Amino acid sequence: MTQRHDRIARRFNELKAADRAGLVTFISAGDPDYATSLETLLALPEAGADVIELGMPFTDPMADGPSIQASTLRALKGGQDMRKTLAMVRALRERDDATPVVLMGYYNPIYCMGVEAFLTEAFDAGVDGLIVVDLPPEHDAELCLPTRAHGLDFIRLATPTTDAQRLPLVLENTSGFLYYVSSTGVTGAAAPSAERVAQEVEAIRARTALPIGVGFGIRTPEQAERIARFADAVVVGSALTDSVARAESPAEASRSVLELTRSLSAAVRRARETAPAEA
Repeated sequence: MTQRHDRIARRFNELKAADRAGLVTFISAGDPDYATSLETLLALPEAGADVIELGMPFTDPMADGPSIQASTLRALKGGQDMRKTLAMVRALRERDDATPVVLMGYYNPIYCMGVEAFLTEAFDAGVDGLIVVDLPPEHDAELCLPTRAHGLDFIRLATPTTDAQRLPLVLENTSGFLYYVSSTGVTGAAAPSAERVAQEVEAIRARTALPIGVGFGIRTPEQAERIARFADAVVVGSALTDSVARAESPAEASRSVLELTRSLSAAVRRARETAPAEA
């Protein structure tokens, strides 16, 4: 087992001590272009992102909805590749050594680079963890176990259809945090019912000590605030990539993402202060 950065564990410990949820923001590396995407990435921590998910562009993002599909295709059209994505993380680490960065995407780009080469370069660049949505636990030897051996966390997704028999297998080699997909379907789906998700998260807490981040369908500060009352983190992606799509210029794209991040962060931070008292 190699050394570890442990930024994810430290960040969730800090959030727990502050008695608040974290904000996890997703952007696609290279969207709408490399320079703008890098500018946005560098500014996300100051805007309030507690953890950053950086999408690894891939031609066939089958688990993603139209918004993130479009963002990854914009990035690929602009020439984004894995080495540029890792270069973005290195640039962030030159000014921020505390904010965890999780690369999120699909196995194909990692496989094409070579697992060993990718994991070595990712750790050296300052990556803290991976979310690879198309490798189930049955294939842990392929990437999950090597990832952990290289000192990175492997973050798994659980869904409303993950039953009591399946959940232990999902949790077995998961580290960092568990990403709970709050609604069935692809990213950007309809907003989840906070009451239903709270019950589902509580059931998972009985099975794991891992922090639980909740995502899929959370688009507004109001929705984020409701989820932040019980989740360890709130994950927002499609709303941010939509901000890029709507922008009329790269500068406006970056500004819009950061403005929404600030609004989401403020909502998440006040969530437990404004939570209604229990009867």
